[in-house]
Amino acid sequence: MSDVRKIPATIVTGFLGAGKTTLVRHLMTQANGRRIAIIVNEFGSLGIDGETLRSCGIEGCEEENIVELANGCLCCTVADEFLPTMQALLDRPNPPEHILIETSGLALPKPLIKAFNWPGIRSRVTVDGVVTVVDGPAVAAGRFADDPEAVAAQRAADESLDHDNPLAEVYEDQLMSADLVVLNKSDLLDTAEAGRVREEITAAIPRAVKVVAAENGRLDAAVLLGLEAAAEDDLAARPSHHDAEDGAHEHDDFRSFVAVMPEAPSPEAVVARLRAVAEAHDVLRMKGYVAVEGKPMRLEVQGVGARFRHGFDRAWTPGEARAGRVVVIAQTGMDEAAIADAIAAPFTADAAAAVAAG
Repeated sequence: MSDVRKIPATIVTGFLGAGKTTLVRHLMTQANGRRIAIIVNEFGSLGIDGETLRSCGIEGCEEENIVELANGCLCCTVADEFLPTMQALLDRPNPPEHILIETSGLALPKPLIKAFNWPGIRSRVTVDGVVTVVDGPAVAAGRFADDPEAVAAQRAADESLDHDNPLAEVYEDQLMSADLVVLNKSDLLDTAEAGRVREEITAAIPRAVKVVAAENGRLDAAVLLGLEAAAEDDLAARPSHHDAEDGAHEHDDFRSFVAVMPEAPSPEAVVARLRAVAEAHDVLRMKGYVAVEGKPMRLEVQGVGARFRHGFDRAWTPGEARAGRVVVIAQTGMDEAAIADAIAAPFTADAAAAVAAG
C-alpha cells in the first residue's frame, strides 16, 4: 500500500461565522470535474451549512457529494461518526479525488488530525492541509477579548485558568493547527486593522504559517489545495491548549437550539429583529432560513454577534412549509425561552413601520 497515492483531505476550520462555508462554495466552483467530497459538521440540530452547499447550484455540490454530520463536533465524535463516514467514502466504487472537511466553529482541529492515523485511514488518506478561516473584523473588534500572550502567561502561572476563556482557547487552537490562515472579510478592515490582526495571528502560532487575505472567501484553489502538509505526521508542531486532556473536549460552555420565526414583512425586518435579540442576549451566532411575505424565494440569514448578512438562496419547493428556522448559538446560561419568544413573536404592522422608519 505504500506506493498507492493517498487521497488528500483539506480541513477547513475557523471560528463561528468566519466564512468557512462560503470559502468551500468558492472552492467547488473550481472543481473542474474533479470528484470532491464534502463533509460538513454542524454544532446544532439544524444543518444550515450542508443545506447551503446543496442549494448552491454549483456542479459538484450534488447531494451524493455532501455528507453532513449534524448535532455534534467532529473533534468529539471521531470514532462514532467521522471514521465510519470516511470509510464509506473510501469504499465507493469511484472514491473522491479530494475530500473537504468543514468543521464546526467550535471544533478543535488537532483531535481530527490525529484520527487520520487510525488503521484503515492512514494508508489511504493524508491531511493535505489545515486551512483556518479568520473573521478579520470580529478579531479587530476584540471578539476574543483577551490578549493571546497575556492569556498564555496567566496559564503558565496558574493552571486553574486553563478554561477561563473557552472562546479564546478554541480560536487559538484553530490557529495553532493551521498550515494556512485565511484572513477573511479583509475588505472590511483598514490598513492599520489588517496589520494588527496579522500580527496577533502570527504571534499566536509557534511556527511560520502564511496568512492570506480574502474577500467573501474568494481564493484560488491553487492557494488552498495541494499544500502537501501531511499534517498527521506533524502533530508535535501543532500545540493545543487541550493536549493534556488526551483529546477530551467538552462543549458545556456553549448551547445551541433552533428557534421558529414567522413569515416576515421584509428582509430588513428579519435582520432588525435578530440583531436586537443578539444584542440583548449576547448571542454568538445565528443562521437560518426565513419566509418573506410575497417572495417565492427563501431568505438565508447569517449573523455573528450583531453583524448580519442576508440573501435569497432558492425558491420554496411545492408543498414545503414556509416556516422560518434559525439556529441560535450562545454561551451556557442564555435565556433560551426569552430568545425563542422574541424570535417567534408575530410581525405587527407597527413593528414593520418602525423598521422601515428606522
